[in-house]
Amino acid sequence: MARSTELDLGLVVAGHGRHYIVETPEGRRLTCHPRGKKSDCVVGDRVHWQLTTAGGDEGVIERIETRRNLLYRQDEWRTKSFAANLDQLLVLVAAEPVFSESQLSRSLIAAEHAGIPACLVLNKVDLPQATAARERLAPYRAMGYELLELALKARPDEARAQLAPRLEGRSTLVLGPSGTGKSTLINLMVPEARAQVGEVSQALNSGRHTTTTTQWYWLDAERRSGLIDSPGFQEFGLRQVEAQQLPALMPDLREHAGQCRFYNCTHLHEPGCGVRAALEHGQITPSRYRIYAEIHEQLTRSLY
Repeated sequence: MARSTELDLGLVVAGHGRHYIVETPEGRRLTCHPRGKKSDCVVGDRVHWQLTTAGGDEGVIERIETRRNLLYRQDEWRTKSFAANLDQLLVLVAAEPVFSESQLSRSLIAAEHAGIPACLVLNKVDLPQATAARERLAPYRAMGYELLELALKARPDEARAQLAPRLEGRSTLVLGPSGTGKSTLINLMVPEARAQVGEVSQALNSGRHTTTTTQWYWLDAERRSGLIDSPGFQEFGLRQVEAQQLPALMPDLREHAGQCRFYNCTHLHEPGCGVRAALEHGQITPSRYRIYAEIHEQLTRSLY
């Protein structure tokens, strides 16, 4: 069967199981399946595909282009990929409900490991609890992470004005637990998002709402700015990280790890440890050190 040179390259914009929605350079979308039993595609992948039947509207994915990056989490049992070829990650937390600093840290470690810049977004700053949330995020600002403060529901126009320049010309994944305002952010920036979700659900024939999967939205007619919604999560495994890599992926620890007496210092008990000295002098917060020790213990335990 002859292949179309114009339509053989596409962008994966949604997926469920072994069904994927692939968008062509002209903006046409069609359902594709990977060739063979293995399914390695994720949203954001550039793929080469061909029609299964001449003139049909379904295709087969032949191969995946080399990725610039891939954000994923990995526990003892499985690996869960979020998206590929990202320019940045928006990690969304809220003044209410109280966010987990461990989950936040794990997301940022995964982004550092994948080489993806991350920006923090604090939502619901119109609530009284925003002061406490802002204080908990202060160490992250000190590490160099940018922090956007938004009230997505209370002040939508202001939020849109803050987000638009940050998202322009980039492929952005929005990550965060349930209740933080992720859907509100998507619907604010992509007014037709709900309609698109319905269309994708029907195309995938998944029998379930596709907010349980990752989905790509365009923010502009030129299709230069992509916003990617992701499913919520309760746990964020980091088994893809080696224990000795961990300090280099945490900016506050990384700053002081080079001052240790021993090159292979674990920063847990060795004398002359620069990280623990920084902890004692208030340059690293107790909560961040506790999170480091917790993750290090999990990664070390997984080796045995």
